[in-house]
Amino acid sequence: MIVRVTVSRVTAVASRIAARGRGRSIIGTLIVVGTLIACAVCWYTAATAQAPGNYPNRPVRVIVPFAVAGPTDIMARLMAQKLSERTGRQFYIENVPGAGGNMGMGQAASAHPDGYTILFVSSSFVVNPSLYATVPYDPIKDFEPVTLAAVTPNLLSVHPSIPARTVSELVELIRANPGKYNYASPGAGTTSHLSGELFRLSFALDLVHVPFNGSGPAVAAAVPGHTPIVFAALSSQVPQVKAGRLRALAVTSKHRSSALPDVPTLTELGLAHVSETIQGVLVPAATPKPITSFLHREITDIIGTADMKAKFDAIGFEPAGTDPAEFAAYIRNDIAKWSRIIDEAKLKVQ
Repeated sequence: MIVRVTVSRVTAVASRIAARGRGRSIIGTLIVVGTLIACAVCWYTAATAQAPGNYPNRPVRVIVPFAVAGPTDIMARLMAQKLSERTGRQFYIENVPGAGGNMGMGQAASAHPDGYTILFVSSSFVVNPSLYATVPYDPIKDFEPVTLAAVTPNLLSVHPSIPARTVSELVELIRANPGKYNYASPGAGTTSHLSGELFRLSFALDLVHVPFNGSGPAVAAAVPGHTPIVFAALSSQVPQVKAGRLRALAVTSKHRSSALPDVPTLTELGLAHVSETIQGVLVPAATPKPITSFLHREITDIIGTADMKAKFDAIGFEPAGTDPAEFAAYIRNDIAKWSRIIDEAKLKVQ
């Protein structure tokens, strides 16, 4: 209907142009008409790309496969609030923790592909297929990537009661007390857990792993000293470190984090390992392309705002905002990388 009305208006305009140009040839008139019609079609295409159909016309469920207060939950809530404001429809969070994220990711994989279920994932999305004997989703076949929203390094921290103030002092402390210390992680197979295991193996430490259902619970256990050592996403620990409730010893990124610039990297300390926790957005496979494109455009626009960049920086996230193809390539590469590390560390979960 819009195209029909627009084309008729364009044709009328073209006729008036031709009438005023007395010496203009029929071919010239046709060129004018054709050009204006092409412009009208382009306008219509752009308009419909901005709002596919009447989507969204009801609340949109955003699945977070982890507990409240972890980095994925924080990211999803920031995005959901902005999406709600921009679309006038509610984007609401549904936390589905359990099995290292498998429960929530399995639910999203089986959801109806209509754009009303969105999945926010962490690195367990690419780790779990190699870590577990079976998972309830296929990371390639069951989802359409929307964007890699952000990345954050993992952070090694300790409770203030731990006398170690450097990584080397922590290593010596654990070696002097074999079996006494344990460390918390957001769950088996998370990049934080894999970083902790690589740390343990590299220094041949007798250090016990205690998995939790997300970074929030892992950090919450470390703050009172129940698990006095913690490997978790930097973003989930920054407030506790700045408040003095945890002491940060090292980050797992290539470079120091602007959120904690005085904290060295593990690479600086001689451990050649870089790991980051991703924050990605996906929808179930077969979700209509216009909806996927709409979500990609809206989310990357949000990520690019100065307000959101400042919020990311404050909690230790580095904005990404890749296109779907780039995120798909990242997923494939990360699956291969973590598979090698899991095999080397013999961490397969039955």
